[in-house]
Amino acid sequence: MRTNQPRGSFGRRNVPWYVGVRDSVDGLVRRSPSRFAILVFTGLILVFTLLFSLPIASAARTLTPLHDALFTAVSVICVTGLTTVDMATHWSAFGNTLVVIGVNIGGVGVLTLASLMGMVISRRLGLRAKLMAASDTNPSRIHAGPVNEGQTVRLGEVGNLLLTVAISSLVIELVVGALLFPRILATGAAVGEALWHSVYYAAMAFTNTGFNPNVGGLDAFATDGWFLGALMLGVFLGSLGFPVIYALSRGWRTPRRWSVHVKLTLFTTIALLIAGAIVYMLLEFDNPKTFGSLGAGDTIFQSMFLSVMARSGGFATIDISELHGSSLLVTDMLMFIGGGSASTAGGIKVTTLAILFLAAFAEASGRTEMEVFGRRIPSDILRLAVSVVLWGATTVAVASILILQISKEPFALVLFDVISAFATCGLSTGLTADLPPAGVYVLAATMFMGRVGTVTLAAALAASQSRQLFKRPEERPIVG
Repeated sequence: MRTNQPRGSFGRRNVPWYVGVRDSVDGLVRRSPSRFAILVFTGLILVFTLLFSLPIASAARTLTPLHDALFTAVSVICVTGLTTVDMATHWSAFGNTLVVIGVNIGGVGVLTLASLMGMVISRRLGLRAKLMAASDTNPSRIHAGPVNEGQTVRLGEVGNLLLTVAISSLVIELVVGALLFPRILATGAAVGEALWHSVYYAAMAFTNTGFNPNVGGLDAFATDGWFLGALMLGVFLGSLGFPVIYALSRGWRTPRRWSVHVKLTLFTTIALLIAGAIVYMLLEFDNPKTFGSLGAGDTIFQSMFLSVMARSGGFATIDISELHGSSLLVTDMLMFIGGGSASTAGGIKVTTLAILFLAAFAEASGRTEMEVFGRRIPSDILRLAVSVVLWGATTVAVASILILQISKEPFALVLFDVISAFATCGLSTGLTADLPPAGVYVLAATMFMGRVGTVTLAAALAASQSRQLFKRPEERPIVG
């Protein structure tokens, strides 16, 4: 005889719908955290594309063309800073609010963001979510699963890391905004406008995006050392990476206890900033369209500002297209390198570059292992670094070929904007704003590839990792 009694704990008849959604999300996270992360980013881009295309988002209250809305959404969520519209005049208050919210969401990081979304839906931060957040601090966790090292953040510390991400983002943006506010107010802006622009610039600096709310960009502050210095501070802190900020917040007084990752990031970042500034001074001191008309002190300061922004900041006090060809090439290299891992900056990351140099040094000195700061670097990290560089170079090469064919513009200008898109830097020679819709879509895809990360994308496309239980006969090809 059939009864209509409600099922017990083993039944599913009275289970709310959101429990099924939660279980589905948990299942996807369990099968492939990387694919879930990419789905989160893709979903955010589609949502923001829809919002940017609405009449309420534009100052003219008209529909924004699909290619412009999509490109802006990708640039915002991927914290790039490239744009096909005038950011200072095209968007309404609602549109500009979307920009600020979007860059802060995108700046969190693709895997950390996916972990937070999964935590909200699942109402817990389980092992899989912790693995996803940890992998954003160390891509080798995606490549080879959980690894036993202290280079970044251990799984037990992921909860504290996520808290650090939220607190550090808020605090740094508040501090940078407070530094900018009096300088914007001094230009004659109303209090409300100065407050909004301070928040806007602070968000763009920390997230390494580089959008400008002012007509003419930084023209009004091109000689304001305090204002430019505050922007550099925000960009520098954002480019270090949340694991480094987390480590420094816990033990900034004890550098001997810093991990290899923290030491490599700080050393390589500072070395690149100084080297970049020196090179810009040497190459541009005689260029009247950039630094040629400046005094020695101003040339040094502006060279340092450009060196900081070329790493992923995206702000500029000069017309980038007026740089010498040699300086454009140097900027290409700095943009391609980018900032620290799990940071708001893009590029192949400074630790990737450091690992390649350590490998070259070990090979030149006849050593079989890479060593730095009294620690040994495993060989699988080198393979990962090489993979990141090759995938990044391939992405840039393919995108450059397509943009060259579409736009028929000079190679130097195309290469610059393509690398800027891949490295989510935001500096432009002016090419991006003049691209036809086909070129806009190609550049948007390049930004997405650069922000999501070549390692994450490769791991998401791989259905599974097979374990090979045998070794084939060894043979050495000729290299070099």
